[in-house]
Amino acid sequence: MSRRALPVIPGFGLTLGFSISYLGLLVLIPLATMFLYASQLTLIQFWELITSRQVLFSLRLSFGTALMAAFINGILGTLLAWVLVRYTFPGRKIIDAMVDMPFALPTAVAGIALTSLYAPTGLVGALFPFKIAYTSLGITLALIFVTLPFVVRTLQPVLADIPKEVEEAASCLGAGPLQTFRHVLIPAILPAWLTGFALAFARGIGEYGSVVFIAGNIPFKTEILPLLIVSKLDQYDYKGATGIGVFMLMISFIMLLLINILQRHIQPKL
Repeated sequence: MSRRALPVIPGFGLTLGFSISYLGLLVLIPLATMFLYASQLTLIQFWELITSRQVLFSLRLSFGTALMAAFINGILGTLLAWVLVRYTFPGRKIIDAMVDMPFALPTAVAGIALTSLYAPTGLVGALFPFKIAYTSLGITLALIFVTLPFVVRTLQPVLADIPKEVEEAASCLGAGPLQTFRHVLIPAILPAWLTGFALAFARGIGEYGSVVFIAGNIPFKTEILPLLIVSKLDQYDYKGATGIGVFMLMISFIMLLLINILQRHIQPKL
């Protein structure tokens, strides 16, 4: 008489049920409700909404600044993670703790602080001959601040797992610093880098609190897409708000899907 095989994970059925319930209540049901509410718009109304000049400008601004901030953080975050992992210096733990500050600081507080600093009359903004606050540059700066931890915290454990002996071996074989970085380090950290980039990009697209103050919210200049959704809600245009939200969600999902596909193609080559 054969014995029944025991499950690998004890309580798998219970944990799976809890996970699915948690995912459904917090993610799937709200998203399904948004699609359901947006379905009240006809295809013609939905097309006219997402192709309006105001929506297209806000869409280009939100995605453009989020993409730029993610790329900048991809470079700055990699350097910062490398320094925190590879070097020991006074104040290292303080800097490491400060990386997580955007997670703990309310985004509205961060937005007010950045606006006060980079406004034309601010402590830092007055030093520049061009405007930073109330421009797309200020929006990008705010997104860099709030999305930097995603890249740093994603890369840190990967860099920590790369033995220094690998770099020393490459050096002994005649590879220079640039060759070592290109042929040894980049292939090892690229999947994690893409993950951090995707997380930073996704957070930047939907960021509201830290951007709404420094943007200035000037239509056709600095009006971000999340603010446009809030404006629609203030006008009790719930169909328009959910329609823009669905359009924004579809584009975000497609871009994240492409990044995940790229990761799968890279991973087997490592």
